[in-house]
Amino acid sequence: MNTSIYTIPTLNLLLIILPVFVVIFFYMRWALSVGTVVYAIARMTGQLLLIGYVLVFVFQQKSVLISTGILFFMLFVASWISLRPLKQLRVQYYYKALLSIAIGAFPVLILVVFGVIRLNPWYLPKYLIPLAGMIFANSMNSVSLCADRFHAEIQDGKSFEQARNHAYRTSLLPLINSFFAVGLVSLPGMMTGQILAGVSPLIAVRY
Repeated sequence: MNTSIYTIPTLNLLLIILPVFVVIFFYMRWALSVGTVVYAIARMTGQLLLIGYVLVFVFQQKSVLISTGILFFMLFVASWISLRPLKQLRVQYYYKALLSIAIGAFPVLILVVFGVIRLNPWYLPKYLIPLAGMIFANSMNSVSLCADRFHAEIQDGKSFEQARNHAYRTSLLPLINSFFAVGLVSLPGMMTGQILAGVSPLIAVRY
């Protein structure tokens, strides 16, 4: 396999903005406001630029305190973002979202770190942080969908059990769809990164 890494020129990256303008156009026509979309795009761009420099520093430290601190920071932020659909109830439901993501994500992360990959030491940020990011992000999206649907069902007069069951099914739809599509329509993010870095697909598929 070719292990050389292709560095994308900065000007080439600007081309990806073109489809964004299409999204903004339809958002203006149908949703009447583009504030949320523009803010999300600007925030994402700023965060990506910043995290590159932060990760360079973190990867050099290899500190258990720094790695653990970043994990909990990611947990707190993911819990807050997951309740974005329920802006007026964020403070009230925050601890529930926090517990939901923690209970769902940490056992999986522990299993991967100690059982599957067996990192030594376990807190190596180069591996721990990307793995935790993927797990927390999936948990965050599921909690967000679940909270939004559960609240809507309760407002419609459904019983707790009905609202819970419907919300649970809704939260799993993106995950189940990705299971059906993986290898046929899409490739997992980490696998894609490995392949672009020159790793054999037979090795990358394990990730």
